[in-house]
Amino acid sequence: MLRALDIRDMLIIDRLELNFQPGLNALTGETGAGKSILLDSLGFVLGWRGRAELVRQGAAQGEVVAEFELQENHPAHVILAEAGLPGGEELILRRVNTAEGRKTAWVNDRRCSGEVLRALSETLVELHGQHDDRGLLNPRGHRAMLDAYAGVGKQLASVRAAWSAMSTARKALAQTEAALEAMRAEEEFLRHSVAELDQLDPQPGEDADLDARRRMMQGAERIRDDVARAFALLGGDGAEGAMADAVRWLDGVSDNAGGQLEEPIAALGRALIELGEAQDGVHTCLQALDFNPAELEQTEERLFAIRALARKHDVAPDDLAPFADVLRDRLNRLDAGDADLIDKRAMVEEAQAAYDKAARMLSDARRKAADALDTAVMAELAPLKMERAMFQTEITATDPGPEGSDAVAFTVATNPGAPSGPLNKIASGGELSRFLLALKVCLTGDDSARTMIFDEIDRGVGGATADAVGRRLAALAQGGQILVVTHSPQVAARAAHHWRVQKQVIGDQTLSTVIPLADPDRVDEIARMVAGDTITDEARAAARALLDA
Repeated sequence: MLRALDIRDMLIIDRLELNFQPGLNALTGETGAGKSILLDSLGFVLGWRGRAELVRQGAAQGEVVAEFELQENHPAHVILAEAGLPGGEELILRRVNTAEGRKTAWVNDRRCSGEVLRALSETLVELHGQHDDRGLLNPRGHRAMLDAYAGVGKQLASVRAAWSAMSTARKALAQTEAALEAMRAEEEFLRHSVAELDQLDPQPGEDADLDARRRMMQGAERIRDDVARAFALLGGDGAEGAMADAVRWLDGVSDNAGGQLEEPIAALGRALIELGEAQDGVHTCLQALDFNPAELEQTEERLFAIRALARKHDVAPDDLAPFADVLRDRLNRLDAGDADLIDKRAMVEEAQAAYDKAARMLSDARRKAADALDTAVMAELAPLKMERAMFQTEITATDPGPEGSDAVAFTVATNPGAPSGPLNKIASGGELSRFLLALKVCLTGDDSARTMIFDEIDRGVGGATADAVGRRLAALAQGGQILVVTHSPQVAARAAHHWRVQKQVIGDQTLSTVIPLADPDRVDEIARMVAGDTITDEARAAARALLDA
């Protein structure tokens, strides 16, 4: 609810403080007194796009402060939280416009952008009038209005969930198709590479082993003669025989040496054991150096094949085996891709069917609610002297989306047989105002979170019709807050709170001010609206009758 509006140096307002109340608040005054300036100022602090020149002539800057009272579950709390702005039961918006055109805004004393202001305004204020492009005259919002009237929250949630599931399934299918297409583009390479790697079957560490074996075989002939000579010197005709003879000769004389040969004989025994181990090692080496020349060729061919394959795939020789597993896995996925593609397509078809079913159920609920809304609006039009007009909620097919596959538009025909069309294209000023009021009465429900503003919605109507407009505005304001700018005494009389907007000349300046009216002053103001500038006793009597009705 809008509690206060403080305006400084805006257009022809120098300083103005207004305190609004719940219920129906009426703003009246002569044409040109400045009623529209109040709306321009409120729109400015809410971030709406409006006049370019707002600062009062001669002032350095203009400023508007609006104070709102927020209920605990008011949707503005969500926007404040998302923007990182302080919340609470009180919301204070402040916006300054310098004479040079620079605009600065604050929310609860924290700087914010115009975008945040506009997002907040959507939850705070709802404007209706002949130039309304934000509310009922905006076809982009008609579907949401019908959904709110129909109470199809669960069906709408089902459609959104089905759309999300279908989008996910389609994305998965597209990814699978793209992956398969990419793999098919390299299928020949994969099959050739896997076959080549399987045939060679390289093992980790094999490159080093082959290289060592190759080097040994390359040097075998050069070293084998020396190794053989060394082996011969270690054998029975060499060191081993000589040492054995020495042990035998020493054993024969050790008994006569007084024990002095026991240790040397033992050392020679140990040396013979070590010599035998050396002979075995040298013999093993000789056997290794005995190779078939073809083996060197075979070893080199395999070593070169492994290294060539490693260079081809840009991996280390020891990584060829794991790399082969990777290629083999990609090939297996390619071979299994058709089956996976069939599964993904089946999932898309299933998700599409679920979405179509949910969308049909939502469409059925919308059409049923549209018939009920049309009947309700027509019932409201009769007391507004438009019983011959036609109102229809048109539902047509549109591209499917998360909100279903329906386009919704409110259309009217002002006379039987006349073509129907959009509200703002078909109805005249007075007719449009009454259509909007009737529609708003039917659509409001229990929503009292936003302050509703009706800007001269009673233009072009009078008498009983104006009285019907006033009574409906008063009923609509129950439990909420409505600001109505009006020239109709019948509407002003239904207000719970009344302000008169008037101009006055002070020095060489024309200024606009707003005066709250008590009951006696209301009589005179409504009498002026009835009779004009000259207020007669009859006009006052008529005003009292309107107030007492």
